[in-house]
Amino acid sequence: MKFIIEQRIDIAAPAELVWQVLSDLPRYGEWNPFCIECRSSLRPGAPIDMKVKLMRRPQTQREWMLRYEAGRGFAYQMKPVPLGALSSLRFHELQVLDAQRTRYRSYFHLQGWLKPLVLALFRRQLQEGFAGMTQALSQRAEALWQQQQAR
Repeated sequence: MKFIIEQRIDIAAPAELVWQVLSDLPRYGEWNPFCIECRSSLRPGAPIDMKVKLMRRPQTQREWMLRYEAGRGFAYQMKPVPLGALSSLRFHELQVLDAQRTRYRSYFHLQGWLKPLVLALFRRQLQEGFAGMTQALSQRAEALWQQQQAR
């Protein structure tokens, strides 16, 4: 059985602007409280190298791009641990609600026989981390949209 963390938030900013924030990986450190560094070409099959706050010190993590659709979303997964021990999937999706509103969907699942151990160690950090990123994405995009509107 999969352990799933899924969130949706409606963001008061156009999808193009939300996408700009979400896909600008080098700037994650400016706004993202969970994934403080991120590097990737975002091409399917390419690595995505992240520094995430799971413990007191940020942890380096490498996963692999699964899919990328410009303006709509991207997905990546860890390299599965042999014998079905552990695997994960993470994706980000944007849905246009109207010209100035976007729905962001954050999805993560973890499965395998090592899942109980990982959750015993990191369940709270994963839940809080993904929630923090979701909220911060919304705040960043809305602030940028307000700045653009004020010009």
